[in-house]
Amino acid sequence: MLADLVQWLVQNILDMGYMGIFLLMMIESSFIPFPSEVVLIPAGYLAQQGEMNIIAVFLAAIFGSLAGAFINYFGALIIGRQLLIRFGKYIFISNSSMEKMEDFFQKHGPISTFTGRLIPGIRQLISIPAGLSKMPLLPFSLYTALGAGIWSMVLIMLGYILGKNQELITTYLHQITLGVLGALMVLVFIYIRRKGNFIRQNDKK
Repeated sequence: MLADLVQWLVQNILDMGYMGIFLLMMIESSFIPFPSEVVLIPAGYLAQQGEMNIIAVFLAAIFGSLAGAFINYFGALIIGRQLLIRFGKYIFISNSSMEKMEDFFQKHGPISTFTGRLIPGIRQLISIPAGLSKMPLLPFSLYTALGAGIWSMVLIMLGYILGKNQELITTYLHQITLGVLGALMVLVFIYIRRKGNFIRQNDKK
């Protein structure tokens, strides 16, 4: 099923162009579950084939991710926590997901809008607690763009590097994604651990 979807995207993403990438990444970055790897890895493949510009793909991915994040941010800001808890299940936001991302945001602060973008299950929805807490828009946008940029570039480059063998993309997409997620999780863990040590050292002074 996933391989068929990837194949369809590889065949049709040129017709949608960069606007198609923007729209798909906006959906992926909002509350609608949609895996970004099925968009950006094939887009990277097309860039390797010379059918798309890799810089334009990257920019479309970042701006699409920002647009989706703004939907969640301003939606949460306007709707409020109580209505989200009451009606969130109708837009794919369960109470357990709300609790998970709120705990993550409260524990790590505004920087979590950057680190959270690299963690599955949190990355798409971390913008919601940022909106609920009325996080200033400028740092929110910068952190979100940075996190989304790292994630997008990793996936685009995977598609670009593997572009000479399309079969690798369609057959091993799941394993490739797990590998990328594992590496990013290690980086996030190292960051969180170092941040915790830094805070503890300052508390002792």
